[in-house]
Amino acid sequence: MLKYISKNALLLATAAAACVLLVASVNQLTAPKIAEQIELEKLKLLQEVLPAGAASAELLQDCLVLQQPTVLFQNDAKTYRWRQNGELRAYVIETTAPDGYSGNIQLLAAITPDGTVLGVRTLSHKETPGLGDKIEMRKSSWMDSFRQKKLQSADDRRFAVKKDGGQFDQFTGATITPRAVVAAVKRTALYLKQHPELADLPANCQLQ
Repeated sequence: MLKYISKNALLLATAAAACVLLVASVNQLTAPKIAEQIELEKLKLLQEVLPAGAASAELLQDCLVLQQPTVLFQNDAKTYRWRQNGELRAYVIETTAPDGYSGNIQLLAAITPDGTVLGVRTLSHKETPGLGDKIEMRKSSWMDSFRQKKLQSADDRRFAVKKDGGQFDQFTGATITPRAVVAAVKRTALYLKQHPELADLPANCQLQ
């Protein structure tokens, strides 16, 4: 009986080892393709907030991980630096509006060093369907209202919803959501304007 059990155990162990080897081999073969697909998805997303043709493989390499939880309201926020002929043209930065109606609203914003917003997109949110979800491009073009808006200073009252005296429309029955998004973009643009040294910091995303 013991011999029979040992034989079966050996067979199971051999089969398990073969399965592990097979999975490892498949992972090794598919890893480059998966990495390529992830890179393409990233570039597609970055291109949505940048001028046509700006997103490239070089953009993905020129990346910072920022630890600014009191400004961006997230740890390890990635910031891509778009350059032309060696000159920094814009940052594409992950940031968070922590005060949405239903919690955090994750955003991606392209902002020039002088505080001009090139584009903003929502990465994720839990806002109310039919009201706050107008921050999604498939529901509304409201996010495009940020394009070419330049933040002058911390006291720039234009960076607010119209109900608060600013230039951005609020949603019917849902002011909290757009107010939170506008405040997050303003806060992020101000941070970038106040920290020109970010242009020269060594890229570090690959270290994460």
